[in-house]
Amino acid sequence: MGKRIASLLLLIAMLAIGAVSVVVAQETDDPVKIQIYTQFYQNRENNKTVAYKAARDYLARYAAKDKDQYVDFLQKWTAAYERDERKRVLRGLINEKNFTEAYSTGARILADEPDYLRAQIDLGYAGYIALSSNNTTYTTDALGYARKAIAAIDAGKVPNEWEPFKGKDDTLAYLNFAVGFMVLKTAPEQAIDSLIKAASFESEIKKNPRTFYALAAAYESGPYKTQSATYQSMYGGKDETPASKAALEKINVLIDRMIDAYARAIALATDPAMEQSKTTWMTSLSNYYKFRHNGADAGLTEYIASALSRPLPPKPQ
Repeated sequence: MGKRIASLLLLIAMLAIGAVSVVVAQETDDPVKIQIYTQFYQNRENNKTVAYKAARDYLARYAAKDKDQYVDFLQKWTAAYERDERKRVLRGLINEKNFTEAYSTGARILADEPDYLRAQIDLGYAGYIALSSNNTTYTTDALGYARKAIAAIDAGKVPNEWEPFKGKDDTLAYLNFAVGFMVLKTAPEQAIDSLIKAASFESEIKKNPRTFYALAAAYESGPYKTQSATYQSMYGGKDETPASKAALEKINVLIDRMIDAYARAIALATDPAMEQSKTTWMTSLSNYYKFRHNGADAGLTEYIASALSRPLPPKPQ
């Protein structure tokens, strides 16, 4: 009789709180079970934090001994809540530069939803933020996420929200910049492609002097370094030939690209905090400019002043 009354009381409690979607309550003589489940159900829509705590309490007490519809429902509900919570906190972890927890959380999100674009975007760009503080731990993972995100967006996929970026183009600009920055030392040829792509969008990346310093550095440590070494090995100290002349002209084209990129970086470096970087860049620019102008720097000031009015030249073939 006691169990029937308790069961009836549980059913009445469920109906009183509108639990019409829940299967008819099992028989129970445990008033705590009724109270905990009622607390969960009353809060499941408008106060999910309270509901989650109640659900966890219920499962901790009854999951092992009561393999019923309530346990099954609460296990599914808490799993869904935890998935949503991981998504909610991911960006905050990145903003706090808690990269260990951010990438652990992101991995769990993507294990559940491998194509969840918002996480791919956030984790991809987080690699650049980490690397800016000389943290290379997550660079490889971040590159994978960023490239997947770029490919998905280019294919027409849209995240649930663009923020903190301003939209599609802004997101692509930042992701391509992040990729270019992350491969600058290991694959400068690839960095050139990504940085030029990043600068093709109308975004703050196009106005950031570091975009063009990185582009100059990518040319310098990539094709310029390789082709200069090859030229010295094959033609250094020898009479000019059509082949050596053609090889030198290719190098000169690369130097011109570096001059252009350095000039853009300097033109954009108006923040007094960047004065030291600007001075360093100016030294490199002046050396390359003089090399291409018979040792003279005439016209360099005007060249810098007009740098941003010129289209960004493409990567040489």
